[in-house]
Amino acid sequence: MNEQLDTLEPTALWRHFRTFCDTPRPSGHEEAIIGKIVDWAEQRGLTCERDDTGNLLVRKPATPGHENAPGVILQSHVDMVAQAASGHDHDFTRDALDTFVEDGWLHARGTTLGADNGVGAAAALAILGESSLTHGPLEALFTVEEEASLVGARYLQKDWLSGHYLLNLDSESRGEVYIGCAGGNDVKVDHDFTLVAPGEGQTALSLSVSGLVGGHSGMDIDKGRANANVLLCACLWSLRDTGLQLISLDGGTMRNAITRDARAVFLVPEAARRLVTETVAAFQTREALLYEGVDDGLVLSVEDGESAQAMTMEDSRKLLAVLTAMPYGIDRMSQTVPGIAESSNNIGVLRLENGHLHLGAMVRALRLESAEAINERFRALFSLIDVEAIAGEGYPGWAPQADSPLLARFLALHERELGREAEVKVIHAGLECGIIGAHYPGLDMISFGPTILGAHSPTERVELAAVEEFYALLKAMVTDLA
Repeated sequence: MNEQLDTLEPTALWRHFRTFCDTPRPSGHEEAIIGKIVDWAEQRGLTCERDDTGNLLVRKPATPGHENAPGVILQSHVDMVAQAASGHDHDFTRDALDTFVEDGWLHARGTTLGADNGVGAAAALAILGESSLTHGPLEALFTVEEEASLVGARYLQKDWLSGHYLLNLDSESRGEVYIGCAGGNDVKVDHDFTLVAPGEGQTALSLSVSGLVGGHSGMDIDKGRANANVLLCACLWSLRDTGLQLISLDGGTMRNAITRDARAVFLVPEAARRLVTETVAAFQTREALLYEGVDDGLVLSVEDGESAQAMTMEDSRKLLAVLTAMPYGIDRMSQTVPGIAESSNNIGVLRLENGHLHLGAMVRALRLESAEAINERFRALFSLIDVEAIAGEGYPGWAPQADSPLLARFLALHERELGREAEVKVIHAGLECGIIGAHYPGLDMISFGPTILGAHSPTERVELAAVEEFYALLKAMVTDLA
């Protein structure tokens, strides 16, 4: 499978990326791909080390005569977001990705592609394999579980890296270089509600939200896209006077992906069935207008559901009020970095099963103080129904350094090699640079990469021409720094 990747340029990069596509690697399941990288590196005489978290560091000595050049660290993560299109059967722990090329872009059939950050990791391996490239001391750092709260970077071994410059290869826009990113934290709610048996004359109905675009909770949160969990709760709240009792909720699998599909099952009196159908239809008409041109595929549907024990009417009403009032999307814009979000929140996972509620949200912020303000809103809201919202340990953002010597060299090289200026950006997403920089405060860092669209969703694709340009730029940068 994926043989067509061997025909793309640059050949070395795409052959490594084929290995990434052929090897299942969702967050928490990176051992297989790490093992393949170690085998490949050791066959070439490169030194490999693992830390206690599972991160991999591969070292390559400098080209003779360049031993005294500042060391360069090529940094990427090997895990990917596991998202499949509705109705597409794919086991991300066992199945290879099925890629195809269309109109100059590489896609995967029915799933995320894992170009985030597989292309960056493949580029680092291709650089390590270049025999004619002039370079100083090289280190390639491959982190694990980046998509699961940046675990690898958080627990990165100290006193391990020796390089002076760090090139993070996890950005997703051609012609841009990033010098700062958001930090943040997770918010979780876990609570058990009392269940009661269905009453006489009650019927079970299922409400589904589908057809949404979804996307990356950092890169795409400013695009005004609908979140299926948010719409599901709002629609259920509009049914609060029908005698609704919640049986189950099921929306989202990743706290850092904008949820595309969600479903609820609930009890109502049989006599309220028509009112439910009419209210949902009216709700869809309103929301379709609000998301026109952004999420035109929005569909809300009501069908018969499977009857089961449910929450009480009172608990259902209170919970839906809180869920509907949760903060979602951009909270405030930055006053110091124009055009960039200061803080935001994504309702990534919503689950109610056998009376147990689980909520997983992801808060992002340039400053941890802004994240804490959102955390407090969660705590306050859920306290109204005597439920605890727990904010996880925050991770730092990456403070921009406009006077970075590494940035100055990159900008000059970009204009010299490509004939145009690179745009300097700060990203509202969690690059690992902030956390790595906290462990290694002396590092000079930048982040760049090829154009990737639809990351964290089954529409993810990477532009082939941008990958070719990105790799040529990376090679030139490594040589320039030597």
